[in-house]
Parts: sequence; structure tokens; C-alpha cells
Amino acid sequence: MNVTVQPDKLTAKDFASDQEVRWCPGCGDYAILKAMHKSLADMGARPENTVFISGIGCSSRFPYYMATYGFHTIHGRAPAVATGLKLARPELDVWVVTGDGDALSIGGNHLFHALRRNVDLNILLFNNEIYGLTKGQYSPASRVGTKSPSTPMGSVDSPAEACTYALGCGARFIARGIDVQAKELDVLFRRAREHKGASFVEIIQNCIVYNDAVFADFTEKAVAAEMQVHVKHGQPMRYGKDGNKGLRFSPQTFKIEAVVIGQNGVTENDILIHDEKNRVLASLLVALRPPSFPEVLGVIYCDPAATSYEAAVAAQEAQAKAQATAKGGAPDLDKLMRAGNTWSVT
Repeated sequence: MNVTVQPDKLTAKDFASDQEVRWCPGCGDYAILKAMHKSLADMGARPENTVFISGIGCSSRFPYYMATYGFHTIHGRAPAVATGLKLARPELDVWVVTGDGDALSIGGNHLFHALRRNVDLNILLFNNEIYGLTKGQYSPASRVGTKSPSTPMGSVDSPAEACTYALGCGARFIARGIDVQAKELDVLFRRAREHKGASFVEIIQNCIVYNDAVFADFTEKAVAAEMQVHVKHGQPMRYGKDGNKGLRFSPQTFKIEAVVIGQNGVTENDILIHDEKNRVLASLLVALRPPSFPEVLGVIYCDPAATSYEAAVAAQEAQAKAQATAKGGAPDLDKLMRAGNTWSVT
């Protein structure tokens, strides 16, 4: 008689390691970590099938605090290490945790290739617009005028926009959330894990020591309703305390406008309906930033490709083995390495 043993229902505590969590008191990373513990348990994930891979930075301590497998790798190279693991063990749930300094500076090239290849990774970019671990230098995401030890007179760099960059790299899943919005993060983590291919989630994260309140113009409770629009597929992009504000597209300017229903002839029918499969719409949404527009949160773009990178590689490998076998023998790696163009130096 065959007996199917159902795995025990896990809780958030089952995904929390026994390591002391060492971030600054009040850091937004605590909220993200707690949300991840709960989300994995609710999703039915298994610690033995889950891996967290990080680079260097405050966010990159994440694997220590997960009761899963994990790698704390080198600066900016987490996507490369994660790609190798996914190719070797495609059945694993692989999460990449990185920061704006880690992923958008030295790691920009590696992030680009993971996204364009569409490797089935869940990439979480914690964006606090500063280098926190090395004591507050400005990062690629820091705003013009940011004063820091490396820019005492204020940064003159144009900041990198994480979601815009991901879209330009060819990412097929792009989302944005806020560190303390646990329910919304749970949805984003679930959607990212369900997506087969590279998932990119930017998480707005407050650095209480070196860049405190830099996002206050849209994260503070007093203004959140008026300065955040949570987009959902097939639903109008409305926001505001009374739900009377929204985003509409202007065919005259080919731009998105923030409008108030009932003013200047604006009606509910003018409000844009979110289509997460529309890449052109996504390119417009990721470019909207406060204070001129509300911060766009939620799943901004999701249009899965036919296959992921590791699935295509596995299919190609199987085809090569079949062809070798059909030619009269099992694949021989040593023979392959010695075939083709070779030279003898005498």
C-alpha cells in the first residue's frame, strides 16, 4: 500500500534562523525580513528547497537570518552565483537579495545579464538610496544634491531608477513595494515566486541612520493615501484618501497625468485601467515619481516569456546528449574537449 506523507505546515518561525539579527534599530530591513518569513510559510515553501543569495551591503546579511540554504557572496556578483546554482539545481527556489549600491554599481552588469537571460530568480533590490554599510556614502540611486561623506557639497549625479533599469534590461516581471507594508509585500513575494523567469522587486527601504526619511514625502502615514497608487491588473489606477484621484493618459502629450475626478471635466471613465502585460504602459509608470506624481506600487509589469533560461539550457543539453547517443555512443566529455580546432606546439 502506497502512503502519501503530507509535509508539516510550517510557520514563520520555521524560516527564521537562530542568528542574532544585526541591523541598526529601526532599519527597514527588519520589516522586510519578518514579511519574508511569514510569506514563505504561507506559500508552502520548504526550507530545504529554498536558497537566499546575497552580495555585499546591509541587505546582504539576509541569508544569515533565514533557516534555509544561503550564500553570502561578493560585491555585485549575487546574480551570477544565483544563475550558476539555478542551472545546476533548477528545481530550487532561488532568491537574490541585493541593495541599490550592490546591484546598480559594481553589480549592474551581472544584474543586466540575469534579467535579459530570464533566469528563474526572485531578485529583491532593497533601495535606501545610500551606502549604509560603509557609513553613508552616496549611491547610484542617491538624488541630486545628496550630501554624504563622499559628496560633502551634494551629489551632482543623475540617479539610477531601479525599475526603469530592470525594464530596459528586458525583465518580464517588475514590481515595487515599501518595507513596512507587509500585506503588500506578501502579494509581491507570492507573485514573484509564481512567475517563471526573472522576477525583479524593488523595495523602498528606510535607512534610519544615514538617509532617514528620504522617502517621507510618500511613505509617512499623513500623506500615504494621497501619494501612493497601488496598481492591480484590470483595475483603475485610483488613489487618494477619498479615492477621487487617479492617473489618466493624455493622447495629446503622450504622457500620464495625475487628475482629480470631478474637476476640469474628469470622470471615472478617464482613469487608466492597469494592464500589467503592457510594456509601454509599464515604461510610463516606472518613470512617475513624487512629488509630481504618486509613487506607483504593486506589480507594474508581468508578461511571462515562453521559457526561462535554465529550461532552455536543459533542453539544449538533453538534445546534445540524444544526438551523441544516436551517433553510436554515450556522450564523452573528454573526447569533446579534445575535438575541433587543436594545435600541437613543437
